[in-house]
Amino acid sequence: MATLFQGVGAVTPFSASSSLDSNKLLLPSRKSLSISDSRGSIFVYRSDALNLKAATRKQDLLIPNAVATKGETSTSAKSGHELLLFEALREGLEEEMERDPRVCVMGEDVGHYGGSYKVTKGLAEKYGDLRVLDTPIAENSFTGMGIGAAMTGLRPIVEGMNMGFLLLAFNQISNNCGMLHYTSGGQFTIPIVIRGPGGVGRQLGAEHSQRLESYFQSIPGIQMVACSTPYNAKGLMKAAIRSENPVILFEHVLLYNLKERIPDEEYVLSLEEAEMVRPGEHVTILTYSRMRYHVMQAAKTLVNKGYDPEVIDIRSLKPFDLYTIGCSVKKTHRVLIVEECMRTGGIGASLTAAITENFHDYLDAPIVCLSSQDVPTPYAGTLEEWTVVQPAQIVSAVEQLCQ
Repeated sequence: MATLFQGVGAVTPFSASSSLDSNKLLLPSRKSLSISDSRGSIFVYRSDALNLKAATRKQDLLIPNAVATKGETSTSAKSGHELLLFEALREGLEEEMERDPRVCVMGEDVGHYGGSYKVTKGLAEKYGDLRVLDTPIAENSFTGMGIGAAMTGLRPIVEGMNMGFLLLAFNQISNNCGMLHYTSGGQFTIPIVIRGPGGVGRQLGAEHSQRLESYFQSIPGIQMVACSTPYNAKGLMKAAIRSENPVILFEHVLLYNLKERIPDEEYVLSLEEAEMVRPGEHVTILTYSRMRYHVMQAAKTLVNKGYDPEVIDIRSLKPFDLYTIGCSVKKTHRVLIVEECMRTGGIGASLTAAITENFHDYLDAPIVCLSSQDVPTPYAGTLEEWTVVQPAQIVSAVEQLCQ
C-alpha cells in the first residue's frame, strides 16, 4: 500500500523522485525480452531542476510557424468520417453493444441524460434502462455491482463521472476487481471496463483535476490504457470491452472535443502496444494522453532548432510496451518522459525503472522525467498551468539532454 499513498499530494511541492519495484510491472506477452538481473541506477531529473527560466517566456522558445515535423501524419485513413473524441468512444461502445448483448453500461447519469460528457447519449433509448443503468451516487456500490455482473457472464462498462470519484470504489477495484480471478482459482473472469474523465482540466479545482494513473497502476491483475485521439479512443474502447481482463480506460477531460477522421470499417487496437507518433533519431520522448499534444507542439520548435525527436504515445500504462520503447532507446540512446501524472511514484517513475533495468547499456545520458508538481491542482488558472509540464519546458529539456 505504500506506493498508493506515495502519489498523494505532498505537503511540500518539491519532493525527491522515487523508484517503484520493477517486479510489479507487467511485460507484454507478445514480445520476448531479455531482462537483466542487475539493477542500474535510476536517473530521474526534476523538471524544476532544469534551467527553465525561459518557461515563463514561452514565446521565446516556441516557434508558431514551425515546419511540419517528419512523419506527422494521422493514424486514420483518408476516407472515413469525422468524430469528436467523445463521439468516437460512444461509437465504439455502441458497436460493441450491438455485437454482444452481454455488454451493458452503468453509472451516474449515463442513461437518458447521456453521461456527464455525453459518451452514452442515446444509448438508453436504443437499448433500454437495464442495459444502460442509471445508478445512485454510490461509486463503491455500483462498481461492486459491475464486478458481480462480470462474474456472472456480463461485460459491464462502469463510468466514473470523474475519475476522482472512483477513489470511493478503490476497495472494490483493488480487492475484488483485480484479485477475484486469482483468488477464485480461475473460476471467475472479470471482463469489466472502468472508464471516465480525469486529468487536469481548466479550473476544475483539486478534487476534479486528479491524475490517478499511478494509484491504479500498482493493483495486480488490472490493465490500464489511456486514449489520446478519436482513433485510438474507439479502438481501445472496443479492445477493452472484448478483453477477459479488467481494464481501466483513462480519458482526459480536455480531449473530448478533439476531432479526427477515423475509418468507416471496424478496427480494434491492441491493449499492450504503444503508438509511434513521430519517428526520429536524436531523442526518444515518451508520453501519453494530453501531454502528447504538448510534446508535438514542442517537437515543431525542436525541428526548427535542428533536433529530430522520436515521439511515442505509450498508450498502454500497464503493461508497458517495452518492445517498442526498447527499439527506440537502442536507436536514439536518450530518453525524455513527459507526463501529467505526479512526480512521486508516478507513471514516469515506473517507466524510468523499467527502462533503466532493461536498456541501461544503451543510454548515453540520464533519463529525464518531466512530471506535474506534487501538489493538489490549484483552482487559479495561472497556478494550475505552473503545476503541469508546458511545451517550453520540453524544448529546454531536449536541448540540455542532447548537449
